[in-house]
Amino acid sequence: MSLPGGEDWLLAPVLAGMCRFESLRDGTLGLEDLGLMNDALAVKADNEALAYELAKVNHGPT
Repeated sequence: MSLPGGEDWLLAPVLAGMCRFESLRDGTLGLEDLGLMNDALAVKADNEALAYELAKVNHGPT
């Protein structure tokens, strides 16, 4: 599911606790900042998925 206007990308760092919503509203953070944080969240998710898959292969299903 996603928000109707695609705001998920903007709010993902807020939901992850990386920044405050007010920082988006008052312009403290820009699109470059949000892009970097979203990239970091994507890398983290990819690494966690890879670790999960490797654990399944090495230790069987959990």
